[in-house]
Amino acid sequence: SHMQSRLGPMEAGPHGTLQLVADGLKFAQKEDIFPDGADRKVFAWAPFVVVLSTFLMFVVIPAGPQLQVYDLSIGVFYALAVSSISVIGVLMAGWASNNKYALIGALRAAGQLIAYELPLLLGVIGVVIQAGSMKLGDIVSAQYHGKIFGFGGIGLPFILTQFVGFALFMIAAQAELNQTPFDMPVAESELVAGYMVEYTGFRFLFFFIGEFGTAFAYATLAATLFLGGWTIPFISMSADVMKIAGPVVLLTKTMLVAFLIFWARFTYPRFREDQLQRIAWKYLIPIGLANLLITAALKVAF
Repeated sequence: SHMQSRLGPMEAGPHGTLQLVADGLKFAQKEDIFPDGADRKVFAWAPFVVVLSTFLMFVVIPAGPQLQVYDLSIGVFYALAVSSISVIGVLMAGWASNNKYALIGALRAAGQLIAYELPLLLGVIGVVIQAGSMKLGDIVSAQYHGKIFGFGGIGLPFILTQFVGFALFMIAAQAELNQTPFDMPVAESELVAGYMVEYTGFRFLFFFIGEFGTAFAYATLAATLFLGGWTIPFISMSADVMKIAGPVVLLTKTMLVAFLIFWARFTYPRFREDQLQRIAWKYLIPIGLANLLITAALKVAF
């Protein structure tokens, strides 16, 4: 907001820091309205399905040594799989609303999420090949103990070797979040508010909780996959110390990645639908496949 000179409401708390709390309380007080022609059960549960996919992503992300809800051997696969559940909630919302704008927005979202899941996956596979594991703990360890041309002073953050994969991940994550410049599913000038158009009160709030929560989930996943997660490569600390310092380190890295996500959101104009699909299928996916081929060849060679 300071960068763009648009501070917004500043009355709630010091420097407007409690505005989110005020907005949450405001939404909780609003009437929960169901359209006459809506499928009430599906309409009611759609926002919860979207939020559920966000919280499920955090289950496998390590925040420190032994600070992980569940250390799955296929953690990367699990995180990407559950992140796709949100599209079911979006389709539920669009179809159950019995509104043409909502349905068009939901179909746009489904087409967009399917297209951009491929470059997202391709960007991550390069990391999996380098680490030799889909376990997020192993990926963090590989970056901490890795070496660059025999030098291990800073470990081997995969952003140095997988910078193409990181770029693909960030662009695809922006599209998965339906955020500008990939916000065609909720284009106000065309679809009013897309699949959310019939929602009010706390259910409308849940969609925004899902959107912003997923943004931080992707940022945390990117920090884990490309920036070394909770570790500090050039500092060796005991496991007991890192149980406290690890979450702080991971949060710091997450905020840096989240800054990039929201910087793009509030800077660029919206793409047209044809441009949006063309970027995914004609550019990002071929680049991802080329990066995957090069990574695999170098892994075999060295």
